[in-house]
Amino acid sequence: MVVCVCNAIKESQLRDVARSGQLRCAKAAYAQLGRKPKCGQCLSFARNIIMDAAATA
Repeated sequence: MVVCVCNAIKESQLRDVARSGQLRCAKAAYAQLGRKPKCGQCLSFARNIIMDAAATA
């Protein structure tokens, strides 16, 4: 599923980044992917995905 339309970031990409590091911030995850938030509509959803992936890692 696409989480960030502006940057074409998929849920699987966020989960992979969250599992590979100690990220707790959506902006840091975006930076790991070489992108940065634009409109910001996705940040709360991205944050939830990152927290979930970190908890199950």
